[in-house]
Order: sequence, then C-alpha cells, then structure tokens
Amino acid sequence: MMIELLQKVRVIDPVSEIDELFDVLITDGYIKAVASHISDISSDTKIRDCQGLVLGPGLVDLYSHSGEPGFEERETISSFLQAAAAGGFTRVSILPDTSPAIDNPALVAQLQQKRRGSLSPLHPCSPTPLLHIWGAITLDVAGKQMTELADLAAAGVVGFTDGKPLENLALVRGVLEYLQPLGKPVAFWPSDRQLTANGVMREGPDALRFGLPPIPASAETTAIAALLELVAAIGTPVHIMRVSTARSVELIASAKAAGLPITASTTWMHLLLDTKAVKSYHTSLHLDPPLGNPRDVVALRAGVRTGVIDAIAIDHTPYSYEEKVQAFAEAPAGAIGLELALPLLWQYLVETEEFTALELWRALSTSPAECLGQKVSAILPHQPAELTLFNPQQTWKVERKSLYTLSQNTPWLGQQLKGHVVQTWC
Repeated sequence: MMIELLQKVRVIDPVSEIDELFDVLITDGYIKAVASHISDISSDTKIRDCQGLVLGPGLVDLYSHSGEPGFEERETISSFLQAAAAGGFTRVSILPDTSPAIDNPALVAQLQQKRRGSLSPLHPCSPTPLLHIWGAITLDVAGKQMTELADLAAAGVVGFTDGKPLENLALVRGVLEYLQPLGKPVAFWPSDRQLTANGVMREGPDALRFGLPPIPASAETTAIAALLELVAAIGTPVHIMRVSTARSVELIASAKAAGLPITASTTWMHLLLDTKAVKSYHTSLHLDPPLGNPRDVVALRAGVRTGVIDAIAIDHTPYSYEEKVQAFAEAPAGAIGLELALPLLWQYLVETEEFTALELWRALSTSPAECLGQKVSAILPHQPAELTLFNPQQTWKVERKSLYTLSQNTPWLGQQLKGHVVQTWC
C-alpha cells in the first residue's frame, strides 16, 4: 500500500473552483482526504513538505505529433510519453499524420500496445500517461477519400481529424453528416492553402521588415467562416484547432453566442510569442499557422480567459537537428513543447498576473478533456488521483540531457527556465 501526505500544498482545482492551501492524503491512487490539516495518518505514511508547490488535475493535451510510426528518429511513442509525463501530462492525444497514417484499426491497436510496453516512467510514482489516438478522416490523411470511420470508432480512437487542412468542403460536409451518429469528437484545422501559398509568417509590418513571405489572416478566417456555415447547416459538433488570429476569435465568439456546437483551441506558443520574435530567424519559430501579430496574441489570451477559446493545445511537433538546420522559409514548421509549456505559460501569464492560476490550469486540463468528451475528477476525497505536482520556483536548463523528447527544436534551447514538474499521478 502506498500512502502519501502532501502537506501545505497549493491546490488548484478548476472543477471545484478552488485555489487554496491544503493537506492532501493519497492512498493507492485515490484521494483519501483533503483538509486544512491532516494528522490522523498511519505510521507507514510518506510525509512530504509541499510548501510552495502547486497540485492540480493532471494536464490533458488535445493534439500533438509522434514520430512513430515512420519517423522514430524524431520521437518514439516511449519518448513521447516520457516527455509528456515530465511536462505534467496524464492524458495525451497523438495526431494521425504518421507514416503510415493512422487510418485503420490495426494501426490503432498496434499503437495502443506500444503504450502498454513503453519504457519505465520518469519517476517511480509517475505512471505512463494515458495515450489517446486521433483517427484519420481521410485515407493517408490525403484529403480525398474518407476512411472507414465507424471501424476506427469501434477500434477506440478518441475522435477524428487529419491534423491537416481539409479544403474539399463537399468532403467536410459528408464527414459531418456521417459522423453525427457516432458521437465522437471531430477536429478541423481551418486553413485555405491557396491563400497561404508559399507564406511562412503572418502578414503585417514585421513580415515586411524581415523580408519573409506573408500569410494573410484571411487564410484562416475564410476557412473558419466556411466551416461554421456547415456546422450551422448540419449541427454536428466540431472542434476548431490552431486558432491564431484576432478575427478568428471574433468569429468563434459570434458562433458560440448563436448557439453553434463548437469548441476551439490555440497552441501554447501562440499565447506567448508574436511576429516580433521572428527577428531571430530561429527555425523553431517557423510554425503553421504562423505566430500572430501583437493584437492577435492579445485577442487569443483574452479568448482563453473568457472561454471563447476553450483549451490550450501543445501541438508538440518534433524534428531532427538536420531537418531544422535550414533557412527559415525552408525548414519544416513546428516546435516541441510537452516539457516546456507549463513552466513558460506559468512564468509569463500567471506570475505576471495576466491569468489567474485557475484560468491557466483549466485551459490545460479540464477544458481540453471536455473538448474530447471526457471529464476530469475534482480534487476531493474518494476521487481517483489524476494529479500533477508542480514547483513554480525550481529552475532548470533546457538542454539535451534535461529533455525526455528525442528532438530539441525549440527557441528556448540553452535557456534557464523557472518552473518544473515534480511528479504526476494517474
């Protein structure tokens, strides 16, 4: 029997709307007691002084990329799960754009087996996170022919997405009609690739200054508007991925006010950085969608705080050193984030008092779970202990030996960060 008493820990619970100091007693994976002071404990209880530490529900990532299958030099399922645990995540969801794509039940079963056989976790008491798998909407995520969606649903996928823009609106309409009775989440990344063209940076004064091909905001907003019209006509709930512009936030707010069944997410880096950061030409700042102009970042932050943007996704996208050592416009888009998101978001949003701790934790845990049709338990007696213990003051250096991910494509490589996950339970 494993019994732990966390003394004087700051409990942040978005389910119960609590941000207070408590003692928390955990016994064999369940919360036994939560009180201002717990003294009635057995002699074999492990007592931990948690002053200055934060305890919240385990973090939930809506979507990220695994290298496996096909690009194991970037990331394996095992390294992905270890990185997720190190970052405080107890549930993670991988996108289907692997090689081969996750477009059939056999591959779903194979990946679920990989999770069960993954390497020992980062900490003796930090179990391997729960791995959810997004099933592809189209064969080989090529955007042409629908997969056997019902078979994938029966195989246990968490929902459906290609993780890539689907520009054939007739196909999108057919998918929405077909998926309605299945009751599984479906996620779309609205992006008009003709308007995107060869752009690599959000259109605006900084793109002109840095001499990089621009992407107009309308590449995203026109695609969102079209998707919203289809949702209004058909009624199937959808999740809108990778929201990155101020106008997109307005469109989503109006659609929600009109009662459309939609949820939305942005990624953690789009909340922290804007186009001015691209001055360094660091290829890990080449993202798709690109970093927004300053007013986009302001709107995205407000959108998350008010709930117009339901969740913060990590969209962890590992690439090898060789793939990223190119000119900015030639390098593949994406950056790692599973181990970096919580420390950096806490440092730049919570410690600056722009977000409350509850607002940030909700957007990283309970809200993404709800987007997946799942629930997160409150931090109350008799509930399962699916928890993350975080030290906001612990400093560490982002370097190869401190990361569990196999890739290092991040603009924070070599920097000291403040905030580190101590342990997870799940």
